[in-house]
Amino acid sequence: MLDGHIHMRLGVEDRDEFLRRLEAGGFAGGVVISNVPSNCYGPDGPNTPMKRLDKLLAWTHGQPELFPLYWIDPMSEDALAQVATAVERGVIGFKVICMKFAIREPRAMDVFRAIAEAGKPILFHSGILWDNGDSSRYNRPGEFEPLLSIEGIRFALAHVSWPWCDECIAVFGKVLATSPNVNMYIDLTPGTPPIYRKEVLTKLFTVGYDVAENLIFGTDGSTDNYNAPWAREWIERDRQIYAELGLDEQTVGDVFGENLRRFLGISDAPAHERKRPKVGE
Repeated sequence: MLDGHIHMRLGVEDRDEFLRRLEAGGFAGGVVISNVPSNCYGPDGPNTPMKRLDKLLAWTHGQPELFPLYWIDPMSEDALAQVATAVERGVIGFKVICMKFAIREPRAMDVFRAIAEAGKPILFHSGILWDNGDSSRYNRPGEFEPLLSIEGIRFALAHVSWPWCDECIAVFGKVLATSPNVNMYIDLTPGTPPIYRKEVLTKLFTVGYDVAENLIFGTDGSTDNYNAPWAREWIERDRQIYAELGLDEQTVGDVFGENLRRFLGISDAPAHERKRPKVGE
């Protein structure tokens, strides 16, 4: 299994302990997201772009199942240069949170185009954001529709956009129906509190959209204190729901691993032609 959503934290150096905890959670690896840009939440350790990139690549170096995602603020004046440098140095993708800007901002869209042209995916936060600002209006799933104008973009909306899960599913259906050159994934990382989990997974797998290869499991864990028991609890909860839905082991296994490789562009699994829903479905 792979964890598709792990954050680096300030000053963490004990990678061996993190790897032990990750294995205890049942994972062979996963996505590691760099420290936050300083102009998002404020200073967080080595927060200049190159220091954050250096730390990310050092942390994942020599671990082929740890996949480095560089957290970028697309509104930074040097964001395009950051993209070029990060791609050249080997990041596998990018992380973005729209805290203070709309996705449609021209400067941000230029950055997203550059990432798409480089063949790299973007993991977006979506849904309610636990900050102290006016950010929810930027993170509703419908706000991400401008991405449909970017040829070849591959992106994921994290947390099933909770509490706007229905809207997230509807946007996925729209992408599937209208934009064959756009590939949207849904990151199942909580997000969704346990009381909502069965409802949202049931909707995803029974709405009728060809979604099985576009769902990614993650924990929102962190490298400083990875919570293996909590991760196993979510895995068991999800597996029980999948069993009740009658999903086969191949589908479940893909959600817990291969779909992340598909999103990152490193899967060897054969791709199938996704079924496009008809208008009104």
